[in-house]
Amino acid sequence: MGSKITSDVAGRAPGVSSKSLGDAAEERVLVWLRDRGWRLLQRHYRSPGRGGGEIDLVMLDPARVLVFVEVRQRSRANWGGALASVTRAKQRRIIWAARHFLHRWPGEPPACRFDVVALEPEGLRWIEGAFTL
Repeated sequence: MGSKITSDVAGRAPGVSSKSLGDAAEERVLVWLRDRGWRLLQRHYRSPGRGGGEIDLVMLDPARVLVFVEVRQRSRANWGGALASVTRAKQRRIIWAARHFLHRWPGEPPACRFDVVALEPEGLRWIEGAFTL
């Protein structure tokens, strides 16, 4: 008799962590952006201290704009899906980390923006300039 794979409450196979799913989503987006001529500067940039933030991908786009990319994935659209999970509080933490990153930039930093790439059941959604400083 064959075994049946079930899923937990979050919709993932047993034993599969949300961290590993998130890492796989980031890798998929990274490959997608590189295929379009983007260059990775840093992955998982974290600002120090309590309440600091993390930036999934810090990229340089073909126009030489510094882009802080937040990658979100949801297997279901409950509660608004992946895009809705980038709350104002999450945006503040990403902005905090971006300011720290820019403070360490040698010389005058290039133009920058914040993009969100959401992997949802319907496919990939890319929101350029999703929020601002």
